[in-house]
Amino acid sequence: MADDNQTPTANGNSNEAQDGEKGEFRVLGQYIKDLSFENPNAPVSLQNLEEKPKLDVEVNVNARKVGEDTYESAIDFKAKASSKDGIIYSLETVYSGVFRIANIPDQMLQPFLLINCPSILFPFLRRLIADLTREGGYPPLLLDPIDFASLYTSRAEQVQAGEGEGEPKVAN
Repeated sequence: MADDNQTPTANGNSNEAQDGEKGEFRVLGQYIKDLSFENPNAPVSLQNLEEKPKLDVEVNVNARKVGEDTYESAIDFKAKASSKDGIIYSLETVYSGVFRIANIPDQMLQPFLLINCPSILFPFLRRLIADLTREGGYPPLLLDPIDFASLYTSRAEQVQAGEGEGEPKVAN
């Protein structure tokens, strides 16, 4: 059985902190922080399901410290389906988790909160989105897996190029 006081890394191995203490990682809870599903043209939009809608999706990840060794990581998800007749549905949600993370090097904390934690939350968010769109009267929106490491890297590159709103970071 694995030691529960080790911090998993991206490749699944454990990592010890620089001072010799073993890292600690625990999921303390996960929850819907914000949720909105708008179905503005129903029931008319439910009658024209043959046309493939235009789907715009936006995903952002944020994190903040909420206590000593306790952090909130959140996936901000937006989807808007539209057709030539207008908006079919608009879905916005923030799905969050609270994590206890201790004894890991400072340079690993930010990527851990913005890559590893959202990767843990994503399957639950994916199911929530599929259920919401299905309950809205439409085929379920089944999201492809998201590569949060690439999302983090591209956001950091945009910041370096002066195109982003600020370095991906953990809010205090």
